Amino acid sequence: MTDHPGSSPAATTPSRRPGSIRRTTTHDSNRPEGLDGPVTHVASGRDLLTGRDGEARVLDAVTIRATVDYNQIKIVAFASDPAEPALAQLVGKGAYSGFRRSVEELLPREMTTHGVRAQLLDDFPPAVMGNGRALRAEGKRIGIARRGNLPVDQCAGWADGGTLLEGFSELGPPMKVGPGSPPLADADDPLSWHAFSPLGPHGTRRARRIDIWQDGELGRGDCFFRDSHVDRNGLETVIHEWRLKIAFDPRQRIFISANAEAGPLPYPECPASGGSAARLVGSSIDSLRRHVRQDFTGTSTCTHLNDTYRALEDIGAMFDRLAPSA
Repeated sequence: MTDHPGSSPAATTPSRRPGSIRRTTTHDSNRPEGLDGPVTHVASGRDLLTGRDGEARVLDAVTIRATVDYNQIKIVAFASDPAEPALAQLVGKGAYSGFRRSVEELLPREMTTHGVRAQLLDDFPPAVMGNGRALRAEGKRIGIARRGNLPVDQCAGWADGGTLLEGFSELGPPMKVGPGSPPLADADDPLSWHAFSPLGPHGTRRARRIDIWQDGELGRGDCFFRDSHVDRNGLETVIHEWRLKIAFDPRQRIFISANAEAGPLPYPECPASGGSAARLVGSSIDSLRRHVRQDFTGTSTCTHLNDTYRALEDIGAMFDRLAPSA
């Protein structure tokens, strides 16, 4: 079925602005040993400064490689480049629930760096969990398919009485196949995204782009998010997509405006959750991850959009690196 609510997927990546910072991240999950084997996960990202003269300079670049036993939801291997030895202690820990807490215990100041690695770690649990799509697409039961433990009313998609729960079966949520996923990279700009490898069959990708620049006294941002899946025949389709446009006060560290635009989404209830973006206005940038975790709950929100809000906690630090250099 190819009937996704929301608008068409973004066909191109905007050109980099002179005097801007672009953060791009990808989380790629593959199953090289087949559907019953472990998930190999490569998360990579980069902060790229584009000066007012158009010259580009890499500020930060990180790659994380992990192997996850998807059936046991346990991390089998975990490493980062540049190296961080403490992360090896994530082996044996849960890949979903408790993962972020484990990171906080191992690296208490990690998230306050607002660097690329911090963002990759923050997105790790939902990105790996999203590879359950590969099982569902092949008619295999996924772990969440336990009716007694469903996250009813967790977000718009899981609304009680909504399309997802009404169509829920012993295999899991109803399968909605979205439109084809256009290439992320700008063909005319080899620096538009960091380098990443093609997905294999049964692979999934979570991709983010955050552009930050100065506009008079304000900071502005253009934030893009997409989850996609490659089927057995190599066709990549969009599962979730959002675009968020923001303005913020870089001195007071608060949001001035925020508008979310829905791309393809799986269920009719999902696009309306974009209205939750207005709740960012007046909120502090520097405590956004905690604010979203505590207050952006229920059917007025989208868990995937919430993850995009969480990523915006880093824009103040990104802007600070932009101002003296651009």
